[in-house]
Amino acid sequence: MATTYNFGSEIMQYENLLRPFAYNLTKSRQETEDLIQDTFCRALANQEKFSEGTNIKAWLFTIMRNIFINNYRRHKKSNTVTDTSENQYLLNSTKVVEKNAAEQSFLAEDIKKAMRQVSADFTEPFMMYYKGFHYQEISEKLDLPLGTVKSRIFFARKELQSKLKTLGVVNAGDN
Repeated sequence: MATTYNFGSEIMQYENLLRPFAYNLTKSRQETEDLIQDTFCRALANQEKFSEGTNIKAWLFTIMRNIFINNYRRHKKSNTVTDTSENQYLLNSTKVVEKNAAEQSFLAEDIKKAMRQVSADFTEPFMMYYKGFHYQEISEKLDLPLGTVKSRIFFARKELQSKLKTLGVVNAGDN
């Protein structure tokens, strides 16, 4: 069995391999550092369970994954609210609020209906802009001057707001 010093230095050489995996799990630099530290602490505390000659890298990755899963479960459990009152009509709730998508569905239909009424010259640049194209890209793809693209998008937006107001959509264009 390796001495504590040798075992510690042996596992430390895998830090650069563990870091991307830890970041992929946590998506946070601070939590990544904490996860790596917890992994090395757990590995050192359980070094007698490691069999020399086996894959130490896989052992470290397994420890890290298990620590992450346990922390995740612990965090989820701490967010659970249990109602022990006798009033059965009280609901357990967290700060998460579920939204009813029905209103959004109706709004989406109104927007589609209004878009069909917007001038075709304005619709194509507007939809390209909506899909994430930059003004310059739209200008090049449609072979239009940059100013024309910007004005068509502006007028499409104004015309769409006007059509939505006539359809009774509340607050259309109020931003």
